[in-house]
Amino acid sequence: MSDSDDDVPRLSAHTLAALQEFYKESRTGPELSRGPSGPELSRGPSETFSVGAVEEDWRLSQFWYSDETATRLAEELVREAGEGGRVACVSAPSVYQKLKQGVVRGSDRVSAVVLEYDRRFAVYGQDFVFYDYNEPLALPAAAAPRSFDVVLADPPYLSEECLSKVAQTVQYLSKGKVLLCSGAVMEGLAAALLGVTKCSFLPKHNRNLSNQFRCFVNYPSLLLS
Repeated sequence: MSDSDDDVPRLSAHTLAALQEFYKESRTGPELSRGPSGPELSRGPSETFSVGAVEEDWRLSQFWYSDETATRLAEELVREAGEGGRVACVSAPSVYQKLKQGVVRGSDRVSAVVLEYDRRFAVYGQDFVFYDYNEPLALPAAAAPRSFDVVLADPPYLSEECLSKVAQTVQYLSKGKVLLCSGAVMEGLAAALLGVTKCSFLPKHNRNLSNQFRCFVNYPSLLLS
């Protein structure tokens, strides 16, 4: 052993255990196990689709809706999609999760996919569609043009560029009905791009955000009143 090796600091067993516990608790997202068809959630079935089952990552501009807001938006999607309808949740995983929990009446009669850049959501199998808003039309066959009865979109950034590109995706996917959640400051651009109108319903997030958020729709909606 060299003199330099003698100078390397060594941690006690107690300190190592404390560090391991810290890193375990500070992990983002659910712990994954390897199943026969790829990564699987190690959580129980009741937790798999809970809002917040995958923790927010501020580096990806992720801010999950409150449970109440996710429920209200999921109810809206079920009502507007109709029996056997298809729903696309673009950058809105907490609403997708609420649809899959089975607590929203009629959610078992619609199908839903989640379009996300965050590959942690790949644990949802075929319902997950990788999505990069910088390539708004680079979508697989599972997200075919005009194949969704309702498209809910929540652009990750409050910028003209981001909303413009997400709007291309929404128009590509939607049969007609669009539900957009974004900052109130985007109202004019949202109306120009997607023909949407601001709702009176105020979406809430688990964390208090400095920007005021609103919902916008291009069809008659209970959220308008």
